[in-house]
Amino acid sequence: MTLLITIIAAICATVVWYSCDKRDSYKLGTLSLIYWGASLMWLMDFVFEYAELKTEYFNQSFADILNDSLLGVTVVAIGLIAWLAILLIKDPKGVFKAKFRKQ
Repeated sequence: MTLLITIIAAICATVVWYSCDKRDSYKLGTLSLIYWGASLMWLMDFVFEYAELKTEYFNQSFADILNDSLLGVTVVAIGLIAWLAILLIKDPKGVFKAKFRKQ
């Protein structure tokens, strides 16, 4: 589930990046790369876990599926937090610069 959630987030971020005119100012490429990197990481985790467990990998309990889903949502949320931190540091509209110059 973690892999599926991060792939969905990566696809959504890529679609938004592709369709938005202000993609450079909002650093949408960075958000997309964060999610694609996480998807690649979870893909490698899937490959190695499948190689170890074979068909037992697909017979998970509900608790395991729930834990994987919560981990996927957490990864997506942390990716958003990292992107927001980058966006606030870069300050594309100059909001913080203007506020600090007034004081």
